[in-house]
Amino acid sequence: MMDAFNSETARKLTGLSHRQLDYWDRTHLVKPSVREASGRGSARLYSFGDLVQLRVVKALRGHGLSLQKIRKSLNYLRRHMPDLEKPLANLRFITDGEALFVLAKDKKTWLDTLNHGQTVFAVVALGKLAQEVKGQIGSLSHRRRYSVKAGRQTYEVFLEPDLEDGGFIAECPALPGCVSQGDTVAEALSMIADAIEGRIEIEAQKPLGRRSA
Repeated sequence: MMDAFNSETARKLTGLSHRQLDYWDRTHLVKPSVREASGRGSARLYSFGDLVQLRVVKALRGHGLSLQKIRKSLNYLRRHMPDLEKPLANLRFITDGEALFVLAKDKKTWLDTLNHGQTVFAVVALGKLAQEVKGQIGSLSHRRRYSVKAGRQTYEVFLEPDLEDGGFIAECPALPGCVSQGDTVAEALSMIADAIEGRIEIEAQKPLGRRSA
């Protein structure tokens, strides 16, 4: 199964707001391709390619290109390059804030998607954006080690972001199967401490021969 990232993770990886993600989805600028929102409380799930598209649109906006012009350019690309499922994630763009050029399939010709003849100043480096997203994903999904006190002992626990549901997952390796979660690091650590204490109480009630190592 492909990697899937919920709206909160997409927001962190792209620097966009929830309002932007929602508006761009509803207006079919960049829609989540893994799972669309299907009603109140349902979660959007984005693919890696979707994240790159979001970053490209953000970069183009940062260089002064309006959403209206980006939509017009995207319509042009969809008409003239129908074989590309995600043109914003698979093409190289250059812009001066007024026009938007895309590198053609021959790798030699720059196509003016807005029919302007402007001088080019800024370059949107797709490869660099994709690498940045990969690096952010790696950083976001990195496991971190913490120590929590439960009862009279201190336990080593590991926290890692939950990329699908948001928040953090906490696990205590010394007690197999002792896992908890929380919306924040502090909450996840508090929850795993409670889980450890509960596990200790359960273990204390077992006959000596049946206690976990």
